[in-house]
Amino acid sequence: MHELLTFSLTVFTGFFAIMNPIANIPIFMSLVEGADEVEKQMINKKAVFVAFLIVFIFVILGKFIFELFGITIPAFKITGGILIFYVGFEMLQSKKSSVKHLKNIQVDENIAISPLAIPILAGPGTIVTAMNYVTNTDYLHIGLVLFIFAIMCFLTYIFFGLSDFLVKKIGRNVISVIGKIMGLIIAIIGTNMIIEGIIIAFKIT
Repeated sequence: MHELLTFSLTVFTGFFAIMNPIANIPIFMSLVEGADEVEKQMINKKAVFVAFLIVFIFVILGKFIFELFGITIPAFKITGGILIFYVGFEMLQSKKSSVKHLKNIQVDENIAISPLAIPILAGPGTIVTAMNYVTNTDYLHIGLVLFIFAIMCFLTYIFFGLSDFLVKKIGRNVISVIGKIMGLIIAIIGTNMIIEGIIIAFKIT
């Protein structure tokens, strides 16, 4: 039970840092600027649903994808770790991650799929994080990862739905600071993945 609780907290922290629903509020607000409340909620709901569906598919088909492309676990962890570290490093530098963000998006329901669902919510970093937690594990842990990601999607939906209220209450500066803290956590997670990949590859004990 203790192992499952520790695993669950680790997964939740990883998803919260990489999806960053608080720091992504200004991005959501800028993308839906000009839309009415009904349109905002439709875009919000569609974005989190598509994001969950994308990660669900990768988690379930992860083993098949590895076998299809001949991907080894050490290679995945090292490459994925570098990618996640890069995202976190850019966040620490107060940059919008080039891995996650697009420019010049017009307001319509299609922005729910791109860029909101992918790459902002379920981008490469989120997919790599999810697949990292389910490599070499059993069905219980896979189920936990999907359940925790579903919770994360629901929290994102809530945060985006309250975006106007939250910005007024806590301010953009606080949101920016939270983004930097999440960036540090993401960079550490990426570094840890690289170390795990090296340990597995060279059978270091």
